[in-house]
Amino acid sequence: MQLYIASDHGGFNLKEAIIKFLTSKGIAVTDMGPYIPEPSDNYPDYVLPVMKNLQEDTTAKAILICRNGVGVSMLANKFKGIRAALSWNAQHAKSARLDDNSNVLALPADYISELEAQEIVQAWLTTEFSGEERHVKRLQEVSRYGSSGNI
Repeated sequence: MQLYIASDHGGFNLKEAIIKFLTSKGIAVTDMGPYIPEPSDNYPDYVLPVMKNLQEDTTAKAILICRNGVGVSMLANKFKGIRAALSWNAQHAKSARLDDNSNVLALPADYISELEAQEIVQAWLTTEFSGEERHVKRLQEVSRYGSSGNI
Protein backbone atom coordinates (compact mmCIF):
# COMPACT_ATOMS: atom_id res chain seq x y z
CA MET A 1 0.00 0.00 0.00
CA GLN A 2 1.24 3.47 -0.87
CA LEU A 3 0.92 5.92 2.02
CA TYR A 4 1.28 9.67 1.57
CA ILE A 5 1.60 12.29 4.30
CA ALA A 6 1.37 16.08 4.11
CA SER A 7 0.69 19.02 6.37
CA ASP A 8 0.98 22.75 6.56
CA HIS A 9 3.25 24.68 8.92
CA GLY A 10 0.81 24.11 11.77
CA GLY A 11 1.05 20.35 11.39
CA PHE A 12 4.71 20.19 10.42
CA ASN A 13 6.12 18.95 13.74
CA LEU A 14 3.44 16.30 14.11
CA LYS A 15 3.99 15.18 10.50
CA GLU A 16 7.70 14.72 11.19
CA ALA A 17 6.94 12.74 14.35
CA ILE A 18 4.48 10.48 12.52
CA ILE A 19 6.97 9.84 9.72
CA LYS A 20 9.57 8.82 12.32
CA PHE A 21 7.01 6.58 14.05
CA LEU A 22 5.94 4.89 10.80
CA THR A 23 9.46 4.32 9.51
CA SER A 24 10.46 2.83 12.88
CA LYS A 25 7.72 0.26 12.30
CA GLY A 26 8.98 -0.47 8.79
CA ILE A 27 6.09 1.35 7.11
CA ALA A 28 7.11 3.28 4.00
CA VAL A 29 5.56 6.71 3.70
CA THR A 30 5.95 9.36 1.01
CA ASP A 31 6.39 12.84 2.48
CA MET A 32 4.57 15.36 0.27
CA GLY A 33 5.70 18.37 2.27
CA PRO A 34 6.31 20.82 3.56
CA TYR A 35 9.95 20.00 4.12
CA ILE A 36 10.63 23.01 6.33
CA PRO A 37 8.13 24.89 8.48
CA GLU A 38 7.08 28.00 6.57
CA PRO A 39 4.50 30.12 8.44
CA SER A 40 3.17 31.64 5.21
CA ASP A 41 2.39 28.33 3.51
CA ASN A 42 -1.12 27.15 2.67
CA TYR A 43 -2.37 23.60 3.16
CA PRO A 44 -3.94 23.40 -0.34
CA ASP A 45 -0.41 23.55 -1.79
CA TYR A 46 0.30 20.19 -0.10
CA VAL A 47 -3.13 18.56 -0.08
CA LEU A 48 -3.80 18.96 -3.81
CA PRO A 49 -0.79 16.88 -4.99
CA VAL A 50 -1.77 14.16 -2.52
CA MET A 51 -5.32 14.09 -3.89
CA LYS A 52 -3.96 13.79 -7.42
CA ASN A 53 -1.89 10.79 -6.36
CA LEU A 54 -4.85 9.15 -4.60
CA GLN A 55 -7.04 9.56 -7.65
CA GLU A 56 -4.36 7.92 -9.79
CA ASP A 57 -3.88 5.04 -7.31
CA THR A 58 -7.17 4.16 -5.63
CA THR A 59 -5.44 1.68 -3.32
CA ALA A 60 -3.28 4.40 -1.75
CA LYS A 61 -4.02 6.14 1.55
CA ALA A 62 -3.00 9.48 3.01
CA ILE A 63 -2.55 11.29 6.30
CA LEU A 64 -3.13 15.05 6.27
CA ILE A 65 -2.39 17.38 9.16
CA CYS A 66 -3.17 20.99 9.98
CA ARG A 67 -3.82 22.81 13.24
CA ASN A 68 -7.44 21.65 13.67
CA GLY A 69 -7.66 19.10 10.85
CA VAL A 70 -10.77 20.71 9.42
CA GLY A 71 -9.26 22.57 6.48
CA VAL A 72 -7.35 19.58 5.12
CA SER A 73 -10.35 17.28 5.51
CA MET A 74 -12.75 19.74 3.85
CA LEU A 75 -10.45 20.13 0.86
CA ALA A 76 -9.75 16.42 0.54
CA ASN A 77 -13.45 15.54 0.59
CA LYS A 78 -14.07 17.71 -2.47
CA PHE A 79 -12.42 15.04 -4.64
CA LYS A 80 -14.21 12.07 -6.14
CA GLY A 81 -13.32 8.84 -4.42
CA ILE A 82 -11.90 10.52 -1.34
CA ARG A 83 -13.30 9.66 2.06
CA ALA A 84 -11.40 11.82 4.54
CA ALA A 85 -12.05 11.36 8.24
CA LEU A 86 -10.95 13.84 10.90
CA SER A 87 -10.09 11.70 13.91
CA TRP A 88 -8.99 12.68 17.39
CA ASN A 89 -8.68 9.27 19.04
CA ALA A 90 -7.89 5.67 18.10
CA GLN A 91 -11.44 4.41 18.59
CA HIS A 92 -12.80 7.03 16.20
CA ALA A 93 -10.09 6.30 13.61
CA LYS A 94 -10.87 2.59 13.77
CA SER A 95 -14.55 3.32 13.20
CA ALA A 96 -13.71 5.59 10.26
CA ARG A 97 -12.00 2.63 8.55
CA LEU A 98 -14.34 -0.14 9.70
CA ASP A 99 -17.64 1.57 8.84
CA ASP A 100 -16.73 4.25 6.30
CA ASN A 101 -13.66 2.87 4.53
CA SER A 102 -11.85 6.19 4.90
CA ASN A 103 -8.80 6.49 2.70
CA VAL A 104 -7.58 9.77 4.16
CA LEU A 105 -6.91 10.41 7.83
CA ALA A 106 -6.97 14.07 8.90
CA LEU A 107 -5.34 14.95 12.19
CA PRO A 108 -5.69 18.07 14.39
CA ALA A 109 -2.12 18.90 15.43
CA ASP A 110 -3.15 21.45 18.06
CA TYR A 111 -5.53 19.06 19.83
CA ILE A 112 -3.65 15.76 20.12
CA SER A 113 -0.28 14.72 21.49
CA GLU A 114 2.36 12.79 19.55
CA LEU A 115 1.45 9.65 21.49
CA GLU A 116 -2.24 10.09 20.68
CA ALA A 117 -1.34 10.65 17.03
CA GLN A 118 0.67 7.42 16.99
CA GLU A 119 -2.26 5.50 18.49
CA ILE A 120 -4.69 7.05 15.99
CA VAL A 121 -2.47 6.31 13.00
CA GLN A 122 -1.81 2.76 14.18
CA ALA A 123 -5.53 2.06 14.66
CA TRP A 124 -6.42 3.58 11.29
CA LEU A 125 -3.74 1.72 9.36
CA THR A 126 -4.44 -1.67 10.93
CA THR A 127 -8.22 -1.61 10.62
CA GLU A 128 -9.82 -2.99 7.48
CA PHE A 129 -13.19 -1.95 6.06
CA SER A 130 -15.88 -4.29 7.37
CA GLY A 131 -17.53 -4.69 3.97
CA GLU A 132 -20.89 -5.05 5.71
CA GLU A 133 -23.76 -4.64 3.27
CA ARG A 134 -25.22 -1.64 5.10
CA HIS A 135 -21.88 0.17 4.98
CA VAL A 136 -21.29 -0.69 1.33
CA LYS A 137 -24.79 0.58 0.46
CA ARG A 138 -24.19 3.87 2.27
CA LEU A 139 -20.84 4.42 0.59
CA GLN A 140 -22.36 3.71 -2.83
CA GLU A 141 -25.01 6.30 -2.14
CA VAL A 142 -22.42 8.84 -1.01
CA SER A 143 -20.29 8.24 -4.11
CA ARG A 144 -23.23 9.01 -6.42
CA TYR A 145 -22.93 12.65 -5.45
CA GLY A 146 -19.30 12.93 -6.52
CA SER A 147 -17.65 16.17 -5.60
CA SER A 148 -20.48 18.43 -6.78
CA GLY A 149 -22.81 17.78 -3.88
CA ASN A 150 -25.76 18.54 -6.16
CA ILE A 151 -28.96 16.64 -5.45
